Amino acid sequence: MAYPRALAAGQRSQIWIGGPEMAHPELIYETDSVLLEAPNWTLNGKSLILNGAGGLWTLSLTSPDTGPDRVDLGELPDLNNDHVLSPDGEHVYLSAMDTHIYRAPLAGGAAQRMTPDDGRWHFLHGVSPDDQRLAYVQISDMDQPGQLAILEADGSVRILDVGVGHLDGPEWSPDGQWIYLNTETFTSTPGHAQLARIPDGGGPVERLLTSDTVDWFPHLSANAKFATYISFPAGTLGHPADLDVEVRTVSTHDWATPLQSYPLFGGQGTLNVNSWAPDSSQFAFVAYPVA
Repeated sequence: MAYPRALAAGQRSQIWIGGPEMAHPELIYETDSVLLEAPNWTLNGKSLILNGAGGLWTLSLTSPDTGPDRVDLGELPDLNNDHVLSPDGEHVYLSAMDTHIYRAPLAGGAAQRMTPDDGRWHFLHGVSPDDQRLAYVQISDMDQPGQLAILEADGSVRILDVGVGHLDGPEWSPDGQWIYLNTETFTSTPGHAQLARIPDGGGPVERLLTSDTVDWFPHLSANAKFATYISFPAGTLGHPADLDVEVRTVSTHDWATPLQSYPLFGGQGTLNVNSWAPDSSQFAFVAYPVA
């Protein structure tokens, strides 16, 4: 999908807040001027971080009506929607459309390239709790499945085997013991992604949920009691935009029984990254309704 993405005629970006105890989510901001994607919730609880128009934006949660402010990251290439906040609360890791992952100050400033110049795409999804390693999807050929890659603290890259088929969204659990992801390895049906986890050091892949839908991007809350994910219709290939989807919240002790389920028009950009509030009570997501 081309970046930066843009809204279609009559389409809007809507930023919503939901939670395990919220039967009805709250709309906090909408715009028809820029396609915003993939909210992160800052560690201080005051803002959301989103991408849009190739850049990074902050949206105040105390005064969202004022709209988002663009973060000045200098000459950084256009960004996609794979960005993750550093555990220090002051930096953000970013995937750019030059194939690389960068680290930059949330307040703005020069970014540092993190990934090797190996001719591959690097799509970021996870930062280890100690801020020493990155988990990303490594792709050499866009027509072939990606690999789960770990960028180690010394700059070396380690590949974890999660089986056949494409995978996405690798993200550490808060205790650092597991990497959560979606994978097609459990089925021969093309595109039928399911939720799973693999031990941090590698090992057997554990399926979290067996469903008829195509399930992507499991995100654990900071207290590890809850998780969110996005469910696409059966038969969906990849994680495209502009579909009727559901954002679901579950207890991590029972992935099969949603605590809340929010139907919306969206998909790509809705829930690509971890968007939980630091107190684990709420999370953010994006819908893209068309008038």
